Amino acid sequence: MTDFPLTRIALPTGVELDVAITGPEDAPPLILLHGFPESHRTWRHVMRHFQDRYRLIAPDQRGFCNSSKPEGVENYQPKHMVADLLALADHLGIETFTLVGHDWGGAIAWMAALNHPDRVTRLVMANAAHPFTYQKALFDDPDQRMSAQYITEMRAPDFEDKVRAMGWDAYFDSRFAEPSAAVHITPEERAIYLQQWLTPGAFTAMVNWYRASPLIVPPAGVEVERPAYLSRPFPPVTQPTLLYWAMDDYALRPSLLDGIETLVSDLTLVKASGGHFVPWESPETLIAAMEDFLAA
Repeated sequence: MTDFPLTRIALPTGVELDVAITGPEDAPPLILLHGFPESHRTWRHVMRHFQDRYRLIAPDQRGFCNSSKPEGVENYQPKHMVADLLALADHLGIETFTLVGHDWGGAIAWMAALNHPDRVTRLVMANAAHPFTYQKALFDDPDQRMSAQYITEMRAPDFEDKVRAMGWDAYFDSRFAEPSAAVHITPEERAIYLQQWLTPGAFTAMVNWYRASPLIVPPAGVEVERPAYLSRPFPPVTQPTLLYWAMDDYALRPSLLDGIETLVSDLTLVKASGGHFVPWESPETLIAAMEDFLAA
């Protein structure tokens, strides 16, 4: 197990984040954003590998672990996490940076890159769905729509009660149901996850990310009207972008790559085997792809 010390940082956005920071202060900065249901630790292998050459900053994002958990679903709208990201960079004296994202962290990274190209110079994305292709696939791809029904379940007001009735061990097994993930989780890692989820207020705060998201998840097997904006052009991401995609991801299907080259003008796409939790399931292959991309 590779852990990094955490620094508590109060931000002008009204939250305090625990942040893992390693690497030379004067080295090029990489800010790494985790997804659900994780923490900065998802990047532990990547951070250990690159800490001799880069300044690596990996926060526990708002709502997760011991970082602040403001009450109210509205406090988990994506714009707030983007604001946290920029405030964190400002606090550390970082003007521009490479942004690395996985899962929900990738969603925040896409949004930050689109809205703040003056700050985000490059993107490294690991199984992180582009917001346009994700919304489009939820209307056009029945398999992706079926895979996303868990979001509707999580948005229900009694979801936390259902999880408690199910039992935390059973819920844990459902979150890491893909065999590729299950075989990589040791009893020690399992205990860390459960401890983080059971931090007071953390589970509701984590779920509130889904409740606050503007993403439309249509019911499976039902004809629904397709939003007109899905047929209109979408602004391109202009930063050089590495998109690493593990093709056996059940939650995020390969259809999410359809048309991605029209949405990212400088794209390096790497397709690989493996499941959703790329940063610790397949760290060696992700690191190899990052080495090539960052060197270029």
